[in-house]
Amino acid sequence: MSEGPQTRVGVFGATGRMGRTVCEAVAAAEGMTLSAAVDPHHEGHDLLSAVGVASDVMITGDRAGLRAEDVDVMVDFTEAAVARDDLLWCAANGVHAVIGTSGLGQDDLETAREAFTRSNCIVVPNFAIGAVLMIRLAELAAPWFDSVEVIELHHDEKVDAPSGTAIHTVERLAAASPTWTPDPTTRETVPGARGATGAGGIAVHSVRLRGLFAHQEVLFGTTGQSLSIRHDAYDRSSMMPGVLLAIREIADRPGLTVGLESLLGLDG
Repeated sequence: MSEGPQTRVGVFGATGRMGRTVCEAVAAAEGMTLSAAVDPHHEGHDLLSAVGVASDVMITGDRAGLRAEDVDVMVDFTEAAVARDDLLWCAANGVHAVIGTSGLGQDDLETAREAFTRSNCIVVPNFAIGAVLMIRLAELAAPWFDSVEVIELHHDEKVDAPSGTAIHTVERLAAASPTWTPDPTTRETVPGARGATGAGGIAVHSVRLRGLFAHQEVLFGTTGQSLSIRHDAYDRSSMMPGVLLAIREIADRPGLTVGLESLLGLDG
């Protein structure tokens, strides 16, 4: 552990699969202290006994047991309905918020943009740095191709579709190239066979299979050639470098930041 000020980090949903991984990463990270954990499933337990994370932090069951003066940054990997209230708690109490919860929409982002005046908020569709690079590479390729489709593949416990990453990808693709070849399909033998339609009329396909974790492929086509840009994440550890980066950077990112792109210098 380095000397000097430590960033005090709390975790909403601390005993869930992603929350537990975040707790482990923060506890092991230089310059950070795991100082709070919120989860209704293990209220009153310490993290070590509850989930095996090397920490004596006691788990509180809800936000009412969380003291704002104990944390600088709260990380949220819960569910959208819970995360909305967690965001407002952070904003009202001047605590920075790093949000990886899926299912938040544009209305939620606007709410966060208005609410975070005393502290900052980073909302990230995908914390895997390779996934961020995949999206940026797809943006660069978009103007040079006529057609594009996005296929996202996730584990069988993911409840929302398309993924936040896929939605973010098609939005960036639509902004990078506003005109794509029209879909030639006039009849679907099986309704929905062509997938969903995202921003810019771009087709998005969602796969849910046991044994997968988080994967996405962007398929481009033009005369006589195609291009495939794919990212594969095999477990939750793939997200942790991005989570730690967001925690380290958030104090210097006023208001609302969406995505890791600006933190990686990829927003130019």
